Amino acid sequence: MKKVLISDNISSKCVEILKEAGLEVDVKTGLKPEELKAIIGEYSGLVIRSATKVTADIIDAATKLKVIGRAGSGLDNVDKVAASKKGIVVMNTPGGNTVTTAEHAIALMFAAARKIAQANASMAAGKWEKKKFMGIELFNKTLGIIGLGKIGSEVAKRAQGLGMHVIAYDPFLSEEKAVEMGIAKGAIAEIMKRSDFITVHTPLTAETKGLFNAETMKTCKKGVVLINCARGGIINEKDLLEALNSGQVGAAALDVFEVEPPVDNPLVGHEKVVCTPHLGASTEEAQENVAVAVAEQIVDYLVHGTIRNAVNFPSIPADQVATLQPWVNLADLMGSFTSQLFEDAITAVTVELRGDVTAMNCQPITIAAIKGMLNPILNETVNFVNAPFIAKERGIEVKETKNDDAGDYQALIGLKMKSATKEVSVEGTLFSKKDPRIVKIDHYTVEILPEGPMLIMENNDKPGVIGNIGATLGNAGINIARMHFGRESIGGKAFSVVNIDTPATDAVLDQIRKLPNILRVRAVTV
Repeated sequence: MKKVLISDNISSKCVEILKEAGLEVDVKTGLKPEELKAIIGEYSGLVIRSATKVTADIIDAATKLKVIGRAGSGLDNVDKVAASKKGIVVMNTPGGNTVTTAEHAIALMFAAARKIAQANASMAAGKWEKKKFMGIELFNKTLGIIGLGKIGSEVAKRAQGLGMHVIAYDPFLSEEKAVEMGIAKGAIAEIMKRSDFITVHTPLTAETKGLFNAETMKTCKKGVVLINCARGGIINEKDLLEALNSGQVGAAALDVFEVEPPVDNPLVGHEKVVCTPHLGASTEEAQENVAVAVAEQIVDYLVHGTIRNAVNFPSIPADQVATLQPWVNLADLMGSFTSQLFEDAITAVTVELRGDVTAMNCQPITIAAIKGMLNPILNETVNFVNAPFIAKERGIEVKETKNDDAGDYQALIGLKMKSATKEVSVEGTLFSKKDPRIVKIDHYTVEILPEGPMLIMENNDKPGVIGNIGATLGNAGINIARMHFGRESIGGKAFSVVNIDTPATDAVLDQIRKLPNILRVRAVTV
């Protein structure tokens, strides 16, 4: 009998469903890492929430483990790379806490606007300070939403019901979709300038870390109210404290923090701040929803062999995995690479399958490309099940084409992304049947290993460019792993790709942009 370990607190419904399917279930919560490592080898399935850290060390000891199921959407506590290398399916339950988190963001917005927590504390201390807690209305105010995924969209609906004007930024939000939703589309800078309230619903990435800092908060309306139910670190807490004290930010409502739980954090208890201990997904309904969902998904896989809501593995029949999986991995990498290279709202994507790959089941390849495209930016875990639906929700047209002719290659994947004004084209193939390579970017012939942090540069083909790039990175202590160059013609435009061991900071990127003959530089991580 297959055994499943539940290592975090979860609704009893999860246990019931697993046992009814004939699985043996152990519930052991609060395990220390060494304790989990000592017993994980007994189990085929592991059900977790946010407390258990499934590290590479744990995964290495998991000799029987087939699936890790997260009751919730976030998977920051799972080493997905290690799990994938070992063939362990990692699942989550997307959407189970969407409404709950959206409602919490709205609740915090009300609390900040009407100073509810502060007034309650005052009354609990035996005071009646009616004039001290003058609030502001939400009606007719402008709410800026940064990140219009599932949660952001639900916030928008509720804000509209309160009579608020909604302006939103999302790199995948088309004008048509914005009109359909009855909201205005704006750049981040415009949202900061126009909004009375701003709520963020994005993941914590290199682009969003410190999105709200001393400089950007100065561009906001004086007295703006900031709400964060997404991830700690999107708002620089030190800078927020200074902005609150100066009055530039009128109030803040925080459910997440840079360090959790926060220790000696001056924002906690500040007279202009409402804090909650990461309660965005904490409702009875949401917890039961995700418990039932993860149990059913574990049963589907361990009992019936069907994969649902996997974040690291498409739904591929077992007898096709060995042949198809390398192409799926390539498409995923290409999608991530191309969307980071693209600098506009994507409206259409075409996945072109050429040569021998057309004889395979191409649907997982196309879905992998879409998943890879959406994953770097969205505030939700995009997987092989929901990627097509997310693209459709954002008005992104997806096409798949096939052609028996792959030119100089036996098989090839092409990926084209379009916006209203731009287009980028990337082609990739496999070397030795498994090693991914990007072999063309627009009209430049290249040979790129899509791995880790990279710098993608367009430059004039002039002497000294390579040396200047190398010197700049060297002075910054950044080691170059490999470099590749392609050019139109001698002395014409060229394309430079540098794989680096550590990501380049904004300051380093600015230095490179100022180098002679550098036309454009973009940081990409896959």
